[in-house]
Amino acid sequence: MKKLFFLLLLTACCAGAANAQDAKAKGKNDPAKDTMQPYRKNPTLPAFNLRLMDSVTIFNTYNIPGGKPIGLFFFDPECSHCQAVIKALLKGMDSIKEIQFYMITPVHSATALRKFYADYHLGDYKNIVLAGRDYEFFFGSFYGVKYVPDLALYDGNKKLVKLYEGAITVKELHKAIH
Repeated sequence: MKKLFFLLLLTACCAGAANAQDAKAKGKNDPAKDTMQPYRKNPTLPAFNLRLMDSVTIFNTYNIPGGKPIGLFFFDPECSHCQAVIKALLKGMDSIKEIQFYMITPVHSATALRKFYADYHLGDYKNIVLAGRDYEFFFGSFYGVKYVPDLALYDGNKKLVKLYEGAITVKELHKAIH
């Protein structure tokens, strides 16, 4: 009986591995071709809530005005890669000043968000509109976030231009909006 069970288990595992290989060969597991992500099905700027740095005020992205490119920058205040990317973006901010940035973090600590905002002097940049906490964890599920930082870039009509995952450069953003 044990041999029969083991044989059935082995057969099922092999069949599963073969199906996975077949799906991979057909591109079904390729994230770049994954049209099931909500942002791919509906490339319009989604409406979701952010809790602002005062820990009380709720801002809904529905209220983001159109007319200018929009960058939803998703980050973790304590992530060293996120810090490196924001430093690079701030250095080149003159060439991407048309983009209205909305800084979004899933981190629960309003203190960490306020510290990040202050440490990088984000209030000094006219095109960094606000920073808020995604307390409903919408961004991660809507965009299929696997790591931070991510940046969802929209045009002035609130249509998705590109989702940047991980590496984000001033040069790429400048090229995307011009």
